[in-house]
Amino acid sequence: MIYFKLPFNETLYSTDPKTNGESVSFHSFDLLRQISFEGSIINASGQFGQAIISNDILLKDDSFFNGETKEEYINRLHQVIHVIKDHQLPKLVYSRRKIFKDFNRIDFKESFKKLCASYPNAFRYIFNDGQNAWMGAFSETLGKFNKATHEFETMSLAGTLPVTEAWTEKEIEEQKPVTSYIHDTLKNYSGNIEVSNTYDHISGNIKHLRTDFKAHIKPEDLDSLISDLHPTPAVCGIPKEFCKKSIQELEKFPRELYSGFIKVETDEDIMYFVNLRCARLYKDSVHVFVGGGITALSSPEKEWRETELKSEAVLKNLVVY
Repeated sequence: MIYFKLPFNETLYSTDPKTNGESVSFHSFDLLRQISFEGSIINASGQFGQAIISNDILLKDDSFFNGETKEEYINRLHQVIHVIKDHQLPKLVYSRRKIFKDFNRIDFKESFKKLCASYPNAFRYIFNDGQNAWMGAFSETLGKFNKATHEFETMSLAGTLPVTEAWTEKEIEEQKPVTSYIHDTLKNYSGNIEVSNTYDHISGNIKHLRTDFKAHIKPEDLDSLISDLHPTPAVCGIPKEFCKKSIQELEKFPRELYSGFIKVETDEDIMYFVNLRCARLYKDSVHVFVGGGITALSSPEKEWRETELKSEAVLKNLVVY
């Protein structure tokens, strides 16, 4: 069972497996795994209960993973920066898990309510399919396709700072290749692309640089376009294939659903949301996935602080006993 809310929409939705129709599917970063919730999307405001995601029915954490320490992370980031400089990469995204175990019980119903209130502009979800339980909220759209007009919307979202700090060259340079990559990809599918000015995108306690795109595409090109866009430099790096290979070699843990995408289809639209600011839920632990875009100008100490800030998106909303 899944519960979710769309950006700027406080209606709680689920899917009805007894019917045919729209569906919600989660795709892993490497696209090797997919978790689907079939059936028509329904208003679930009156049925949201604690039972779906209580500690009692969650699986025990048998992964035996230990989160990276600050020292491990900084040492590994020096390796990442070395690879970036050796290969003259514009950007490479490195991620880690923060594993939280300091609790007796978590009220996931109330935690999800808090998460929804904290991030009204995000796609917010919680699900448990018996083997996998996840919760997340993030506002980056990989794509939105209007079935009637054939208009496709997407965004370049990169660079992260606390909302009170001023942008530096590092964040500005980090966002540029993401914007260029998306624009160049869209040019293969449309001759008329609208591009917005770059502006601040606020997400809780942090902000990102954002540029919006609109284009008209052929419906039959949608799957191919999404395949070309994912993973964007915002979650992977440039060049894509080299960075994907480097991520597998450098990162301590598999990403699973983190930095993959979520597909939601309704009668009017097909939407694709990037799955960031998310956590895998266990009976006795919560694995929070966080990452950052690393460039030759990156400071490992600052990048550590950035991932700590990002982890708060989930951790600060957990109702713990």
